[in-house]
Amino acid sequence: MKVLVVNAGSSSLKYQFLDTASERVMAKGICERIGSEGSLIEHKKIVWNGDVEETVKYENETPIPNHSVATQLVVDALTDAEKGCISDISEIEAIGHRVVHGGPYFFESTLVTPEVLETLKKCVNFAPLHTPPHIMGIEGCTGMMPGVPQVLVFDTAFHQSMPDYAYTYALPYEVYEKHNIRRYGAHGTSHRFVSIIMNELLGNKPDSKIITCHIGNGSSISAVRDGKCLDTSMGFTPLAGVEMGTRCGDIDPAIVPYLMEKENIPVDKIADYMNKKCGFLGVSGKSSDSRDIEQGIKEGDKRCLLAANILAYQVKKYIGSYSAAMNGVDAIVFTAGMGENNPELRERALRDLDYLGIELDVEVNAKTWRQPNIVEISKPTSKVKVYVIPTNEELMIARDTAEIVAAL
Repeated sequence: MKVLVVNAGSSSLKYQFLDTASERVMAKGICERIGSEGSLIEHKKIVWNGDVEETVKYENETPIPNHSVATQLVVDALTDAEKGCISDISEIEAIGHRVVHGGPYFFESTLVTPEVLETLKKCVNFAPLHTPPHIMGIEGCTGMMPGVPQVLVFDTAFHQSMPDYAYTYALPYEVYEKHNIRRYGAHGTSHRFVSIIMNELLGNKPDSKIITCHIGNGSSISAVRDGKCLDTSMGFTPLAGVEMGTRCGDIDPAIVPYLMEKENIPVDKIADYMNKKCGFLGVSGKSSDSRDIEQGIKEGDKRCLLAANILAYQVKKYIGSYSAAMNGVDAIVFTAGMGENNPELRERALRDLDYLGIELDVEVNAKTWRQPNIVEISKPTSKVKVYVIPTNEELMIARDTAEIVAAL
């Protein structure tokens, strides 16, 4: 099945076009600066010669006032005689949408219907920056391709298997009942994808115990037992958990009113402060990018070293706590931007975990970055397997979409 995967943001629309039979990407791209000056579409046509991938890149600066126009540009690019990969829009058999937050309403990937779309609008309060653009992306696709089935794949769905003692906050229970305040998690599609692969590498053993570390500009860690999420580091919002590029992660809640008073930060600005001015950027005072942090460390910047050590220490703590929660651990997976491409982070986080039976192959780890392969970075004698597994959320979305649409 040929599936268009859409990830709509507030001012962007990312896309991939995949053939689920071969699980190969035929085209991908992004519409940027939607609704602003300088908007453009960057489109990449992918040609396969055997197992060798060749990419031809096209870029066009053009007005993109809204997501409906962005969708039109995507379809035009896909069907273009030169840069396209299909001859007609009818070859788009299904559309899969990445949706950040399903709130308390969506527990699995779901076919789009008018009723589903109305329910999705109730999720705006849970992800106000993400949900409206998702809806615009869905409506844009509906307008362009009214007869094509669409599927929503939720980042929060994988975490719905958490037990109540893992997702419930110690607040008055009526607050949870009235406002649905609980741990939801994020990056679930990525955690599910890499945990499936890791479980296969373990021989699909029963009661497998896997810790998945999705470490990037936004980071989360999950405990996956027997293929299901037991716990995850992100909470009610993606602000919780470990230190991130610009997000503070877990802090003492009393810091919030204290900081508002001392720094004169109004109520409507404090969330923005903790989401955009903290983390690597706030601690280092230099950058939110781990590459800049690592360069700063090489130059002797102590605050860059502190920022890096905070994250590594927090990852180590989560590995320890999730090992306790699952009564052991069979494997640890690193994925996403930093997880896949920052050997220093991985070495810092796994240092002094020999009590768990973890033996890192330092040389293999140091060479594992900017490559598309699955790599074991633990020694053969390690009791706990450690792997770098590149994530592929788009493929996971395409698989779910094809499965649901094929059953119609």
